[in-house]
Amino acid sequence: MYFEKILYIILILTGLVIAPVFPAGAIDLSSPVSSMGLDYATQFTVSYYEDGYKLLTLGENQRFLLIPEDAAILSDLPEDVVPLRQPVRSIYLAATAVMCLFDALDGLDSIRLSGTKEDGWYIEGARRAMNDGRILYAGKYSEPDYELLLTNQCSLAIESQMINHTPEVKEKLEELGIPVLIDQSSSEPHPLGRTEWIRFYGALLDKEELADELFREEVTYLNRAVSQGSTGKTAAFFHISSSGLVVVRKSGDYVSKMIELAGGKYVFDNIGDPEKSTSTVTIDMESFFAAAKDADVIFYNSTIAGEVNSLAELAEKNNLLKEFKAFKNGNVWCTHQNMYQDTTHIGQMIQSLSLIFSGEADALDNIPYFYRLM
Repeated sequence: MYFEKILYIILILTGLVIAPVFPAGAIDLSSPVSSMGLDYATQFTVSYYEDGYKLLTLGENQRFLLIPEDAAILSDLPEDVVPLRQPVRSIYLAATAVMCLFDALDGLDSIRLSGTKEDGWYIEGARRAMNDGRILYAGKYSEPDYELLLTNQCSLAIESQMINHTPEVKEKLEELGIPVLIDQSSSEPHPLGRTEWIRFYGALLDKEELADELFREEVTYLNRAVSQGSTGKTAAFFHISSSGLVVVRKSGDYVSKMIELAGGKYVFDNIGDPEKSTSTVTIDMESFFAAAKDADVIFYNSTIAGEVNSLAELAEKNNLLKEFKAFKNGNVWCTHQNMYQDTTHIGQMIQSLSLIFSGEADALDNIPYFYRLM
């Protein structure tokens, strides 16, 4: 039980881990100089103070104080505030959806350890960094390699909300002196709220200006799509599990909201429990057929079941798909496998959906994140 603590002490004594000591100062956290104005995100705030201090707040119970490299550690911090010395380095990133944000911010050098193996990434920068040895696999979120985290002087673990299912892991990380930041982007009610988290990580990395620029590009894509209005086209979004059941997105989840923002109408008006955090619902093919057989467009989700290359290959999963209106009309699309890992470009995803619903995609050779099955 005490092996990791003993190892940490040994590493400090041998000089492999340095425990920094800084003079103490004071600051009134209730009186920021300014705060980051947010457009869509509701699950974080960033407050700015004199001398470069920043307070990052996530959800209702996580607060991190960013301390400039040469500034004093504050002596009167509330117990719930975790101090982080900048620049934040040697991060253990177990929240898959966050990697694209670091990549877009040219911040992969801040990440030393990954909770996903190299072949699990569809973000080229992450795959390349792991292939080069700049980022190491340190075990998945529920089974991290604590020794590897310590020997690499991990200063922060960024976790998804899945860590709440294994509270003992969070507790052990904190026992070892590794702060745990639980990303809340999946709780955002608006799809672009997820993308706006690039501004949160921009603050963490001192790259607010770049983060703002990247976010504004996605807002532009969204505004273009929304300006087209409703097309009246109905759509289904699904994949077929290994057991032959159909897995669809829950009504009101961010994918169904993207469809609506893009001018489409999701065929399931009321499916799934809104009180539960799960984003999908599993139904039988007969129920799916009844709801989606007349849909104008159907999207096959490759991110779970793998990409398919043709209508014939899709029909092999269930021959009843041939009876769907969209199948007969050649309006079946498949997602590329990077879709869920690339929250940086949700605005562009909505724009691609808009091109599909409006029919403009018919004249294009390809569009981001989707391809038509022939």
